Amino acid sequence: MSKAPSSKIALVGNPNAGKSSLFNHLTGLNQKVGNFPGVTVEKKSGTTTLLDGSVVEVVDLPGIYSIYPRSLDEKIVSEILLDHHSPNTPDKVVVVADATNLKRGLLLATQVIDMGLPTILVLNMMDLAIKAGISYDFTMLSKKLGIPVVALNARKGDGIDELKKLLATPAEKISKNIFHIWPEAKEAVNELRGSLGVDNDYEAYLFLEQPQSIGFLGKEKIAAVNRIREKHQFFPGKFQGAETIQRYGVIQDLLNSAILKSADDSWKSYSTKIDRILTHKVWGYLIFFSILLVVFQSIFAWAEAPMDFIDQTFGQIASYLTNVLPAGPLTSLLTDGVIPGIGGIVIFVPQIAILFAFISILEESGYMARVVFLMDKIMRKFGLNGKSVVPLMSGVACAIPAIMATRTIDNWKERIITIMVTPLMSCSARLPIFAILIALIVPEQTVLGVFNLQGLAFMGLYLLGFVAAIMSAYIMKLLIRVQERSYLIMELPTYRIPKWSNVGYTIVEKTKAFVLEAGKIILAISIILWGLGNYGPGDVMENAESVVRDQSSNLRLTEQAFQDRVAAYKLENSYAGIIGKTIEPVIKPLGYDWKIGIALLTSFAAREVFVSTITTIYSIGSVPEDEAITIKDRLAQEVNPDTGGPRYTPAVGISLLVFYTFAMQCMSTLAIVYRETRGWKWPAIQLLYMTVLAYVSAFAVFQFMS
Repeated sequence: MSKAPSSKIALVGNPNAGKSSLFNHLTGLNQKVGNFPGVTVEKKSGTTTLLDGSVVEVVDLPGIYSIYPRSLDEKIVSEILLDHHSPNTPDKVVVVADATNLKRGLLLATQVIDMGLPTILVLNMMDLAIKAGISYDFTMLSKKLGIPVVALNARKGDGIDELKKLLATPAEKISKNIFHIWPEAKEAVNELRGSLGVDNDYEAYLFLEQPQSIGFLGKEKIAAVNRIREKHQFFPGKFQGAETIQRYGVIQDLLNSAILKSADDSWKSYSTKIDRILTHKVWGYLIFFSILLVVFQSIFAWAEAPMDFIDQTFGQIASYLTNVLPAGPLTSLLTDGVIPGIGGIVIFVPQIAILFAFISILEESGYMARVVFLMDKIMRKFGLNGKSVVPLMSGVACAIPAIMATRTIDNWKERIITIMVTPLMSCSARLPIFAILIALIVPEQTVLGVFNLQGLAFMGLYLLGFVAAIMSAYIMKLLIRVQERSYLIMELPTYRIPKWSNVGYTIVEKTKAFVLEAGKIILAISIILWGLGNYGPGDVMENAESVVRDQSSNLRLTEQAFQDRVAAYKLENSYAGIIGKTIEPVIKPLGYDWKIGIALLTSFAAREVFVSTITTIYSIGSVPEDEAITIKDRLAQEVNPDTGGPRYTPAVGISLLVFYTFAMQCMSTLAIVYRETRGWKWPAIQLLYMTVLAYVSAFAVFQFMS
């Protein structure tokens, strides 16, 4: 039995300081992802065992530059560090700073120190600091700050044991002050400390400076803070600029004493040379789209063998259980509902894993930051900015964290537009739909001897979603009238070889989340669909054989053909069939029948449910018991009764692909948009415009191709 964590450790630091690498090294696979209570901010936590055998909880807080918040992520970090009476308050804070740019990291570190929390300063990326020729006097640095200082290379694990040793020592509150409260603010600070029982001067000072971060106090205490603020004419942010100037003065003096040798900028020369190509106004875009082409080619080429294996395995399992288990409702539920439903999601694990692997590599190498910089000029023409690229690229994985990532966009208009168009980026939930339909209608052949035609179709759908996103953004730019300018200011990290363990953690974490979260919905819907497909009103199911026998009395049918007709009659007259028939007139102009209609309805819960719904619906029909028919084979055999030809023609397949490229069919995404925009106005507009766009586009494609 595992031990309960004895204490809570918080990792804080600037973005790109290496917190995630340190977190992964400490926790390994003993980590989980959730949300902080009451908000959509992601919370990553895990456990690690220290050298003395004790187990502690490690929480990786969102990256911030200062304790003064400008976004929701920063506000959450500020509240956690300020609320010293909350169960979320860490017992120790580990401030992770980039050793190649220590001055920037020390601003946050000195603020945390002044808050009185037990603090350890980690100088990460020491390998790069050594490469840059930087040398520190760690003893001097620790003495001046009054806290332990650890040199670390989180990518390789150098210094981890020393950090764990410090984490195991008893926590001690810091008495040293880096920043001294201004005399003009001292009276208000003293009164607030006496009124609310606040721990130290700087904590009380921050209560007065940033009212947006003290929501945890409750109405009465917030009112008390406001009264003290009014009494002493202490308006929010009154001394923030002066405080920052004073801190940087102290930090510079500190660095003058602690830096034995300054950096030689020549160590960045290789990154500069690479940037001349990768951020070039012509070659940069060509390289970026070439990388995307390689990604989508790989998704099809590398995943084909494991997907075929998984597909055949689930087909064989269903056939085996049909043969060995006694006939009855439970066997039917298992072989026609549960197994096809699970198989419909597991089959796409290889493609999802490959997609997340590429995204993680691009982030780890530092290239994703260049994409933000490269695309900024283009994005602004469409009402977005360079920071919008991160949510849009993240939307290729999942729209939910992508929409949450828009909090880094300070401009309200650009953030709203980014939120509204991000779901048009084809997420991994669309991957199963794209994969199965492309495999059905696009020949498996190469173009120019190199490019896989299915891979090109795959990339084409992703580009179609991107074009739709930026064109929608342009229209919204014209419709939403807000006169507010924004600027992109960011620091490009140096290029680095990806840390493969971090890539591995990302693949495992994201794939597991996809399978488990989507799997719950898919399994539940598969079981419900099985029930709707196997039962109907009155005694229609019991009389199915006699009705079909009367209808086919003049036909010479084999036993198998007769059973096929019975299965088709039962499905058409089941509850599922009734629902599908009801909506069929609306979707018939798109080339869809009532069976596809059922899948459209169920996939409003989650897009990826489409494939499992289709396979469950068709598995309810007759399938030869001695054959392990795959999903692709079953769909290819479906006949259109009106034409006598295949149901999934190129016109129908492309119509479906276009519909799912544009349709907002994810309730979770709508819920996140509601949370992020604090109302139903924007989610309702988003659902309406995306549904209309999907329907009209699918209609136009089908009618044109027919």
